[in-house]
Amino acid sequence: MKKMMTIALALSVSVTAVSCKKGIDKIENAVAKSGEDQSQAIIDFNNNFLESYKSTSRHVENIIEYAEAAVKKSKGETVYSMPMVISSMDYSLSKIKGVPSGFDSEQKIIETELITYKRKRESIEKKYEELKSYITSEDYKDDQGAKALALQKDIDAEAKAFFTAGENIVTKIKPATEAAEEVILKDHPMKDYIVSSKSVMNDLDAVMDVLDKQYTQGFNAAEAQKKYDELEKAVDLNAKKQFDVKGQQYAYKKNLFENFNNRATEFLDKYRKLIRDSKEANKIPDSNIQEISSAYDSVLNSYNSFVQ
Repeated sequence: MKKMMTIALALSVSVTAVSCKKGIDKIENAVAKSGEDQSQAIIDFNNNFLESYKSTSRHVENIIEYAEAAVKKSKGETVYSMPMVISSMDYSLSKIKGVPSGFDSEQKIIETELITYKRKRESIEKKYEELKSYITSEDYKDDQGAKALALQKDIDAEAKAFFTAGENIVTKIKPATEAAEEVILKDHPMKDYIVSSKSVMNDLDAVMDVLDKQYTQGFNAAEAQKKYDELEKAVDLNAKKQFDVKGQQYAYKKNLFENFNNRATEFLDKYRKLIRDSKEANKIPDSNIQEISSAYDSVLNSYNSFVQ
């Protein structure tokens, strides 16, 4: 958030923050009263949506890259190979049958954003298929690439709306999901390990936010190192925990907990390499951002396996 330079603006931000906190408290209280069934429904919605958003975002990004190459190709520029766009079957989204009532006052807003999310996703897919047909049949030779440019603009606009809706949903579901987790974890034997591992994931997400910003806006070694130190501390604390949960049904979780910590440690390895390479290049190299993204996915997958 940019610093506010006037007292009036600073006050308006403070008021907004208080208003949001009151709203969050209301949602948390509503979730707490709704019981375990609604809490589980909220968590299921959260998990399914985040998985959908993650996979579809990659698919949309690939389509954007394809559209950019299509415009170049249609203009006669050299394109050695068109970016690959693999068909995407969004099974996670198909599991979402509705927005749980446990989201309380946010339910209607989430429903509206979800409709936009689905419509934009479908629209982008249709425009991609149209563009692919246009390129494959070399119809650009008839109009000098005019249709490719028009479709690229449409895809970019729809993608922007898609990502906006997705981010809005993520923001809206977070408070209720965290409250629901508290309800589910209240008497859970693994509560300490899950909460501690979630803390690692929160620090990991903060790292990815910083690296995402620095990848486009410029590398800042001090900021990157600060986030590294924070994450390293959280990973170290979690890794030192001795998994000791009674009950045979939880025995297999010990290996999953250790695997999560191992993947988090490997992420730190990639992160140190990224910082070193970025200092030398004075920017974050593409290869490093790809490595760190892959490492993040490995940590996230191991975390999901552990907490499920």
